[in-house]
Amino acid sequence: MGKRNGQDAPSSGDRTRAALIEAGLKLFGEKGFAATSTREIAARANANIGSIAYHFGGKEKLRDACAGHIVATIRTIADPVLERLPVPADPATAEAQFRLAAERMAGFMIAGPEVQDFVQFILREVQQPTRAFDIIYEGLIEAVHRRLCHVWAAATGDDPDSEATSIMVFTVIGQIVYFRIAREVVMRRMGWREIGPAQARLIVTTALDNVMAALSARRERKP
Repeated sequence: MGKRNGQDAPSSGDRTRAALIEAGLKLFGEKGFAATSTREIAARANANIGSIAYHFGGKEKLRDACAGHIVATIRTIADPVLERLPVPADPATAEAQFRLAAERMAGFMIAGPEVQDFVQFILREVQQPTRAFDIIYEGLIEAVHRRLCHVWAAATGDDPDSEATSIMVFTVIGQIVYFRIAREVVMRRMGWREIGPAQARLIVTTALDNVMAALSARRERKP
């Protein structure tokens, strides 16, 4: 096996598997699971049609692998500032951790090149949940949301398990996700031809200012 930058280069099988996941994400998101044939997936991945069964055991297992890829990719963004760090006891440190986590996720969600396929895939699953939705919910949504609730609570003094805290964190996430889901709306209204690095920085900065203002206001209302 060859080396690339001091690491083992992906094998032919690994490259085929990755290409099939990429094709599955795009086609399942664009057309839906039922309307996407294994032949279309294989053609888009430039792979043999039998490779789907060989690598995944069929189209449904490929859909599960696509969900797992979404979870793994986004967790690499969130985990370094959430799961791998303890929840701070100090409110100021907790606020800084919350901001950093939100900033990392916002930057990825708004500017990440592969995120559009992720969002379309997830929206399909939200509308018609399958095992793939369970994978995304259990491995990503619940885990990240729960952790953010605890960091928010450490920063504000709120109860991490309260409905109010859960809704507040969903509001923060929704504010970020909106700019990806409504990308075309935002560009047309803003007169932008694209959402490039400069536009993404402006969105992230504004969104985070709103989040931090809400956090500070909540903390100030505490007795």
